[in-house]
Formats: sequence, C-alpha cells, structure tokens
Amino acid sequence: MLNYKNLNRKRLAAVILMILAVGILTACNSNKNETVEADDFAMGTVISQKVYGANGQAAVDEVMEKINYLDRLLTFNASEGDIYKLNENAGIQTVELDSETVKIIKKAQEVAVLSNGAFDITVGPLVRSWGIGTNQEHIPSNEELKNLLPLVNYEDIYIDESSVGLKKAGQMVDLGGIAKGYAGDVAKEIYQKNGIHSAFINIGGNVVTLGNKPDGTPWKAGIRNPRPVGDQSGQIVGIVKVANKAVVTAGDEQRYFEKDGQRYHHILDPDTGYPAKSDLMSVTLVTESSLEADALDTAVFILGLEKGKELLRQYGGVEAVFITADKKIYVTEGLKGNFEFHDESKQFEYIE
Repeated sequence: MLNYKNLNRKRLAAVILMILAVGILTACNSNKNETVEADDFAMGTVISQKVYGANGQAAVDEVMEKINYLDRLLTFNASEGDIYKLNENAGIQTVELDSETVKIIKKAQEVAVLSNGAFDITVGPLVRSWGIGTNQEHIPSNEELKNLLPLVNYEDIYIDESSVGLKKAGQMVDLGGIAKGYAGDVAKEIYQKNGIHSAFINIGGNVVTLGNKPDGTPWKAGIRNPRPVGDQSGQIVGIVKVANKAVVTAGDEQRYFEKDGQRYHHILDPDTGYPAKSDLMSVTLVTESSLEADALDTAVFILGLEKGKELLRQYGGVEAVFITADKKIYVTEGLKGNFEFHDESKQFEYIE
C-alpha cells in the first residue's frame, strides 16, 4: 500500500495521475470488449446482432432503426414506400425514388444482364399470384401464367440517376431477392461508423461479419440442412469460417408449401413462372458484399450447378457451397480451407 505521507506534492500528483490513467485504460478495455446481443423482427424475418465495442448498444439501435426504414421503403406487399409507388405507376410514368432504392435496382439490373434474366426483379406479378409464404398460397393455372409471363422482363425497367419506371401496366418490382442483402451491407457500415471492429448480423439467413471475433478467431456461419430429418430444422451440413465477409444462402427449403406430394418453393423461374427446377437444393455464397451475394445466389440457384459456377466465374470474387438435389456438396477452391463438413443428418456426401 502506498504511504501518501512520505510523498511530496509533485510525486503525489504523479501517482494520482497514474492511478487515474490505469483506471481509464481498464475502463476502455472493458468497453472495447463489451458485448451487445439483440434479436428483433423486420423485413419479415428475425434479425440477430452480436456486437463488441464501447458503442455497441448505439450501433445495434442505429442498425435496427435503419433496417426498419428500409423495410418501409422497399417492401413489396405494402401500401407505402418506393416499391409501392413504382408499381402503382407502372405503364404510366417514371417516379422519383430514394437514392438507396435506385442503387439496389441498378445492382439488380447488373446481375439480371449477367445472368441473362435468371435474376429478375420484375417477377412481382408471379410472386403475388403464387402467394408463397402468405395465407393466399395457390398454384396458378396455365392460363393465368400465360397472362403474367409477358409482364416479367427486366429490360422493361427504365432507370436514371434518381427515377425509375416500368414500361407496361401491371408490371411489378419485387426486391425480396436483394433487399436483405443491402440491409446487411448497411449494417456493417453503421458498425464501422460507430468504431466497432467486431460484429455479426444475421438477417433471416443473410449473415454479415465485421472483423474477427474478439479473440482473433474467425466467425462461423452454419449452412442449414435443406432436408432436415423430422422436425429438426436446426440441422446443419457444414460450417464456413469467415471474417469481413457476407454469407448468403438461397434454397428451396426456406419458404414453400406442399400439395399432392409436390413442393412449391418461393424462388420463381422468370422463364416458366413456376418454382425453379434445377439440380440444386441450396447454394451459399461468400463474398465481400451481401447485396451482390443476395442477388447472385438466386440466379445461381435457378441456373443450376454448372451454369451457376460459370456465372460466378464471370462475376469474380465469390466463393460458394453448392448442395445438389442428389445430396452432394461441392465447395469452390477458395473456400476449402475454411469449410468444415458437419452433416448432422448423415444424408449428404462432401465431394472433395
């Protein structure tokens, strides 16, 4: 214990400053490792955040405020927001949209062109007709699809710096295949703005990571079993280790209904109007941008294994885990050191 009586004033002041400094450093280190976890609901799904840092709570709150704003702005089944305004004016006039909405639509168009329309945000009329994931699920008749398919064409979107329009009356844009991806990228930007260096957010299966975990190890994102045994929906078939990456999955198990033994899932093929029938059950993409991964994974799922691989090769900078209909798992070369096969169901085969 210090004997303050034996210290002169200068030395006493120095000791006090040292003690205060140690206390401040301890507090900073404590705040730096502070953990904030939160679960919320928006964009029709559960949103889970795990954030480390002194401003963790502020960052988590700001992320949810922003996601709720994007939800109102971009939701397809709504009576307000940019997408509602755009669809209401289809075939009539172009409309001024928020710069973020324009940015998302531009990226969607880029992927549509590259995938030759496999990803197409004008599938809105088909989405509404099928009603998958709503209380109005039904199988459209051939006649109904015949009338709707001419409305599905990404080339009918007019777009400039601030306004967007649809060529034909009855056309509808649906950003369900890309909006969550954009929200993930925005969340990461908010974390960084708040001085956060380690964070994880899961937006209904769209995972975005910032940095490593505080202990320096990568984050782990599980890849769900697309055909879980019984009611064990939490089963996984593999784990991807990532840092500063987005991990986004498209699959036929996420939203679907069954009728007469047939599964009808929510990823609709713009060419046929029916749920896509490729040789894939799911595809998981790992890349820098959640926005890009969200659009690309839909296109890859529709195109199938070989054409999907070619699309990713053309795009560049994207790694993938493919799960085929015959229950085989293929992993691109750049991911092999960071993928762990972990099939809890014992149904799948990992092809080296």
